[in-house]
Amino acid sequence: MQYRKDRYGEELSILGYGCMRFSRKNGGIDVEKTEKEILAAYQAGVNYYDTAYIYPGSEAALGLILERNGLRDKVNIATKLPQYLIQRTAALDRYFEEQLRRLRTDRIDYYLMHQLTDFAQWEKLKALGIEAWIAEKKRTGAIRNIGFSYHGNTDQFLKILADYDWDFCQIQYNYKDEHTQAGVTGLRAAAARGIPVVIMEPLRGGKLVNMLPESARKAISHNLRGWTPAEWAFRWLYNQPEVTVVLSGMNSLEMVQENVATASNARAGEFTEADHALIDLVRRIIQEKEKVGCTGCRYCMPCPQGVDIPGAFRCYNAMYTESKHSGRFQYAQTVGLTEKPAFATQCIGCGKCERHCPQGIPIREKLKEADKALRPLPYRIGLAVVRKYMFRKSSRQKEA
Repeated sequence: MQYRKDRYGEELSILGYGCMRFSRKNGGIDVEKTEKEILAAYQAGVNYYDTAYIYPGSEAALGLILERNGLRDKVNIATKLPQYLIQRTAALDRYFEEQLRRLRTDRIDYYLMHQLTDFAQWEKLKALGIEAWIAEKKRTGAIRNIGFSYHGNTDQFLKILADYDWDFCQIQYNYKDEHTQAGVTGLRAAAARGIPVVIMEPLRGGKLVNMLPESARKAISHNLRGWTPAEWAFRWLYNQPEVTVVLSGMNSLEMVQENVATASNARAGEFTEADHALIDLVRRIIQEKEKVGCTGCRYCMPCPQGVDIPGAFRCYNAMYTESKHSGRFQYAQTVGLTEKPAFATQCIGCGKCERHCPQGIPIREKLKEADKALRPLPYRIGLAVVRKYMFRKSSRQKEA
């Protein structure tokens, strides 16, 4: 196993264990099976385990396994505050104490504000006193490192990144998402500040393995490197020195063994021109199924009306390269859940975007097409309900 350092010089395994996808049995987590997989990862050198309050049963299972094997003080636990559920100051301690009980520990090594998509969510937490709360928890040692996980656009990521003295952050990043969400711009901005970056969704939930077009599979299998699709995706990430830890939701011993082997011999800067060319080819093959030839260059931005043009097109394309549900979910998550709406319906047809588009895309026409596909009536209603809940004015009044 190889290690890269966190902000304070502690070594973290470059492969982290993502605990969202533990195997399940009889309606709950299969603890016996999961325990074998976690022990195999630990014995191979994995020392970073990532869970969250809302992963059903995950915190409790991880806490139990670590406790009964005497591993708590030998690994790092990362978990997340469900910030979207916080409306009053007292809730901060209530959720945190519950997480400590579930995890059977007195401290969290890496604690994240979970799933920020907009700077407004961070501002809401600040209004509730989160900064003083964090300072006190760090003073007592209950929290060792503070960070945030992110699923919005690049601009909002950079704004959150610059607003606080973060110890680390977590982003969705893979060769398909190089220029979406926080993207490579966010990755490098964090690294420039000395902030370690943890990577989630390195395989896009398995889609860069299980849903690759046949021609992409053939290109990979015929390559002289002999790497599997998963190995290419992981090595592309490890090739970048700005990446600190790559999470994998491992739920089989075979998966643990393959990922450990990759993390043991991949090197930053090892990619050759031919390796980059293979990734570019696979990316182009995936893009052939897309509806809009948007490269995510963002020359069309900013839109005077606030439309997230690249975001809309990326999610529209995902409906056809992944699944309709996946594209619509991503749209709701990264475009719909911002304080100021960024929907395609805000377009007034000024044409400024089209004058700057290097691809010559008829953006105004395609935005209408994308929005119709991404937001059928049930999704519009659902988004409206969620937005009303998330962005209602929070009270500073403490819970009784």
